[in-house]
Amino acid sequence: MLQALRAEIAGDDVRTRLIDRLAYASDASHYYHVPKAVIVASDISEVAHAFRIAAENSLPITLRSGGTSLSGQASGEGLLVDVRRGFRTMTVEEKGRIIRVGPGLTVSQVNARLSLYGRKLGPDPASESAATIGGVVNNNSSGMACGTEFNTYQTLRGLTLVLASGTIIDTGADDADAQLYAKEPQLAERLMQLQRRVKENPESVAIIRRHFAIKNTMGYGLNSFLDFEGPAKILEHLVVGSEGTLAFVAEAVFETIPVAKLATTTVAVFSDLNSATSALPQLVDTGAATLELMDAASIKVGQGFDDAPASIRGFEVDAQAALLIEYHAHTAEELAEREHTGQKLLRELEMFKPSAFSTAAADRNSAWQFRKGLYAKVAKARPSGTTALLEDVAVPVERLASTCAGLQELFDANGYADAVIFGHAKDGNIHFLLTDRFEGEDSLGRYNNFTDDMVDLILGAEGNLKAEHGTGRAMAPFVRRQYGDELYEVMQELKKAIDPRGILNPGVILDEDPTAHISNIKLDPSVEEEIDTCVECGYCEPVCPSKDLTLTPRQRIVVRRARAQAEHQGDFITVTELDKDYEYMGKQTCAVDSMCLRACPVGIDTGKFIKRLRREDANKVEQTAWKGAAQGWSAVNRGASIALSGAHRLPTSLVQAVTDVGRKLVGTETMPQYQSELPGGGHRRSKLGGIVGDKNAEVQAIYVPACVNAMFGPQKGGMGVTQAFISLLERSGVAVAIPEAIDSLCCGTPWTSKGMANGHEVMQQRVRTVLVDATGGGKLPVIIDASSCTEGFIAMLEDTGITVLDSIAFTASHLANQLTVAHPVDSVTIHPTCSSQHLALMPAIEKVANLAANEVVIPYSWGCCGYAGDRGMLHPELTASATAREAAEVAGIDSEYHVSSNRTCELGMTRATGKPYRHVLELLEIATR
Repeated sequence: MLQALRAEIAGDDVRTRLIDRLAYASDASHYYHVPKAVIVASDISEVAHAFRIAAENSLPITLRSGGTSLSGQASGEGLLVDVRRGFRTMTVEEKGRIIRVGPGLTVSQVNARLSLYGRKLGPDPASESAATIGGVVNNNSSGMACGTEFNTYQTLRGLTLVLASGTIIDTGADDADAQLYAKEPQLAERLMQLQRRVKENPESVAIIRRHFAIKNTMGYGLNSFLDFEGPAKILEHLVVGSEGTLAFVAEAVFETIPVAKLATTTVAVFSDLNSATSALPQLVDTGAATLELMDAASIKVGQGFDDAPASIRGFEVDAQAALLIEYHAHTAEELAEREHTGQKLLRELEMFKPSAFSTAAADRNSAWQFRKGLYAKVAKARPSGTTALLEDVAVPVERLASTCAGLQELFDANGYADAVIFGHAKDGNIHFLLTDRFEGEDSLGRYNNFTDDMVDLILGAEGNLKAEHGTGRAMAPFVRRQYGDELYEVMQELKKAIDPRGILNPGVILDEDPTAHISNIKLDPSVEEEIDTCVECGYCEPVCPSKDLTLTPRQRIVVRRARAQAEHQGDFITVTELDKDYEYMGKQTCAVDSMCLRACPVGIDTGKFIKRLRREDANKVEQTAWKGAAQGWSAVNRGASIALSGAHRLPTSLVQAVTDVGRKLVGTETMPQYQSELPGGGHRRSKLGGIVGDKNAEVQAIYVPACVNAMFGPQKGGMGVTQAFISLLERSGVAVAIPEAIDSLCCGTPWTSKGMANGHEVMQQRVRTVLVDATGGGKLPVIIDASSCTEGFIAMLEDTGITVLDSIAFTASHLANQLTVAHPVDSVTIHPTCSSQHLALMPAIEKVANLAANEVVIPYSWGCCGYAGDRGMLHPELTASATAREAAEVAGIDSEYHVSSNRTCELGMTRATGKPYRHVLELLEIATR
């Protein structure tokens, strides 16, 4: 059947291998479903085609974009359509007031573009770095500050939809109603019939009004029948929060909101949870933008943070609770007035300890890291093999205190000792986190009892069983209990009218099985220590260079867990199959750039983990060869330079043909493929001499030009960063010294990235010996002129007392004020590198670029180029995939120059864009001639 399906969907990327299906089996929820096939759709017609094929074959179909959903709505056992990779269009209209976006873009990516206009999307989910627009619409996302006023439902202006039949409708078109009547007459008429049924029933109207007066993502958005008249707008808003059960959102049009320029923040500690929640109505009346609640368990966790807010430190936690309070404003006067009002109220309230507001960025960051880090901290500390389950509910604000007290009683009664409560108290919306291994009669029985009692508690408070995270599979069996038989039947009729075959995400939102919420729960087997704490949230995926080619960090971990489970069950056929495919998909195409670490809420470095796997895979012959390379690095580096110079004189096609033969003989992990962007070789570093810069000045640092700049010569028409930096030193009257043994030194990255531990040990020992001596035991700093190499030297010189600086940072802090910019260039586009992010180097890069150019542009779609030293030559497809989005954006930017901070990244971007990239210091050298 799957082979026939593959033939029918010939234009699509259809994946049926086990590793592909397992990679998509998990989303951020506590449910696990292995699809029969994965379709990576590239455009709207392919999704429509997949819907028609699914309908004809009675196959369930699930739409997947960011996969950050917490209630099981982004995974399924039929066909799974990945709509993240092919739907990342964005069009800004009316000076940022309106924006059209594809479902594959994240909230952060959209807001980055809107920031140029001083605006943002209304929905502000905490997962904005990973949550995609498709998920934002389908879950009616809200968040920290938007409440129900600026959520998706309220700020949406139109949707382009693919219905289950394959019909495409633009609900934002002027003739949308006519389109719907022409293309789907029965559906249009049925929507109007259901509207009349709802509006003519006063009890139904009252129930809908009550539940949608506060945050609510439980069931379908039946308020659409009350808020809109025409069938197209009704359909549009019914799709909001429908979790992929009604239609595919191919494009969404939002009205944006202005960004508040100023904020003041405090973390106020109360004596107990009741005191904190009882203060909420008064605090809401002061106009607070956010009121985030943290219970006593949360404060205990927060006290373990390195930069915990001062207000939660210095006391033993008993029953205290905290509120993160923040006011926003557009002017200083307005902010001062709001802060005064809030501070006055806090002095009148019964506080556990005094609290003061602050406009300092550091204090605000500390407060929000405490709030946002709670989930990660608790989830990370859970016992190996257990699952983190995050739920959310909403009740009227005046009933929040009693609801929180009731939840804590349920935690105690069911043995959830580590549970924590936190959330958006301003909206009566709280989250609670449970950790357990949801397996076996006792565990599942405990969870089932807790859920039944929690449902009674929330509905007894006239609340909603889901506020933000969507109904999903977690609450599908309880929709009828929240709305009653009549409105539940309306929902069933609605689903039947739009999706008569029931193929779209069955089991999500509506499910008659009373045990559905405790079925197919994810059981995480223990895996390698470096990745065992993963909660599969997907935050790592948008920053991963291989995300559109093979696997993401989350998927690399999901597959390792599937392998561990198979091994535990004695299924060695599966283990062998996964190991075979993981070699390329998991190991070879990982750029090991560690950008995933920066995004991961539990601090997992999947790149470092893959390096370890490569190290374990390395055989004795390889280890010996790379150890020999380290021992004779001067000759190896020089030989590579000479080879590049020779190859550069020959036609690219000829040299590439030779390397392709070599790759077939010795393997793609050993022999690089020659690429057209490769320059001739560079020059020996020792030829630079001992003292460079102003030779009459006192030496201020030890300069270690990176060997990558000696191996690869400068960009055609450029001088290379080494000569540029030396020129800037001369013009600034600064001298630095180059070690005598410079030709034999390297940052160690070639060995760490390949897992060649023996060679790295040889190089590290030499670097430490030479540079400890050269710096006088750390009296002088060491300067490196390639950002990834700076990272490598920092790691190699750890604990030696030597300070390592990147040449850009040194230039920005020590040379910039001594330089005269005589000839600024018109414009420059910067490609940030992963190493510049790890080193927090971007402020220095921007300072240098702004000195040298009148206009500086950083593409909003930038990401790691995937060149990763030699990875771009070993696997050019990785760089091609990683740079595709940025290259497309750069093509539309008219810049005179293009710069970066690392030679191999410059090569990767030159290949991707066809524009010559050089080091940013070369630009400053040109401007100061």
